[in-house]
Amino acid sequence: MSDRQILLEQWLNADCGMSGFSLEPASEDASFRRYFRLTVPDGSTFVVMDAPPEKEDCAPFVDIANRLLQAGVHAPAVYQQDLKQGFLLLEDLGARNYLDVLDGENVERLYGDALAALMSMQACIDPGELPEYDEQLLRQEMSLFRDWLLLKHLELELDPDDEQMLEASFATLVDSALEQPRVFVHRDYHSRNLMADVEHAPGVLDFQDAVRGPVTYDAVSLLRDCYVSWPSRQVDEWAWGYFQLAVQSGVMRDEHEDRFLGWFDLMGAQRHLKAAGIFARLNHRDGKPGYLKDIPRTLGYVVEVAQRHDRLVPLADFISRRVLPRL
Repeated sequence: MSDRQILLEQWLNADCGMSGFSLEPASEDASFRRYFRLTVPDGSTFVVMDAPPEKEDCAPFVDIANRLLQAGVHAPAVYQQDLKQGFLLLEDLGARNYLDVLDGENVERLYGDALAALMSMQACIDPGELPEYDEQLLRQEMSLFRDWLLLKHLELELDPDDEQMLEASFATLVDSALEQPRVFVHRDYHSRNLMADVEHAPGVLDFQDAVRGPVTYDAVSLLRDCYVSWPSRQVDEWAWGYFQLAVQSGVMRDEHEDRFLGWFDLMGAQRHLKAAGIFARLNHRDGKPGYLKDIPRTLGYVVEVAQRHDRLVPLADFISRRVLPRL
C-alpha cells in the first residue's frame, strides 16, 4: 500500500468516521486526481477523491460543486473535505456515464436532459468571479495541438508557411470565441463526465476547471463529443434546439441567430485542436496511450466544419494531408 493511500485511509477513519470499508478504483482521470468507490458494511457507497496537493487543488471543485447544486444541477454533494491533504468524500453518482449507455434509442432523452442542465448552469450561475477564458488561455490551449501532436507525436517539420497558416487559423478561432456572449463554462461537458444512473440526471462531474467564457463552448463539447459522434445533420438540429432554449432563457438573444452556427462550429474547432493536443500529451507525458484512438474523430470534426467555413479550409487541408494519414 502506498504512503498516499495510508494517509487516505487514516483520514477516512479519523475525520469521516468510516470503518470496515473497502476501496476500489472508481474511474480513470486525465489528470493527477484519483477516484475510489468506498463501500461500507451496510452496502452504502461513496466516492473518495485523492488529489495530491502539490499537483491539484481541491478548492475549485468544492466551490463549483456548491454553485452547481444551488443552480439545481446534480453535482456530487461534498460530505467531508481536507483541502490541505487533498481528500474529498463525495456522493456516489454511479458507475455508468453517458458514453457507456448512449444509443440511437435513448440519445434524444439523454441529450435533452444534458442540455437542460447546461441551460441551468448558464442561466443561473454568475460566472463573474471565475477565471476568464481569454485570448491567452485560448491560444495556450491550441498550442497543445502544435507542440504535442504535430511536433512531439508526429515529429512534423513545420515550415514558415505552415506556421503562418496555423497562426491565421488560431486568430480566426480566438476572434470568434471572444465575440460571443460570456457565461459559466463547465469546460469538459461531454459523455464521460455525465452520469446516467442518478435521480435528476445527468450527474455532472469534472467541473473544477470552470471559467467565464464563450456561450457555445459546452454545447459543442457535448454535441461534437471527442468520444462519440452522431450524424452532422442531427448535431445541427440539436444545436439549433439549444439556441432556441438559450434565447428563451435569456442566455442569448434573437439577433444572435445569424452568427450562432458559425460560433458553434469555430468554437468546436478550437476545442478539438486543444483536445487532440491533450490526447497526445497524455500519451507522451503521462503514459496514457488510450486516448490516441480518439484523435482521428476529434480532428475529423475540424475537417467537416471547414466545408462551410472558408477560413478553416487551409487548416482542414493540412490536417487531411499531413496529420490524419499518420495517426
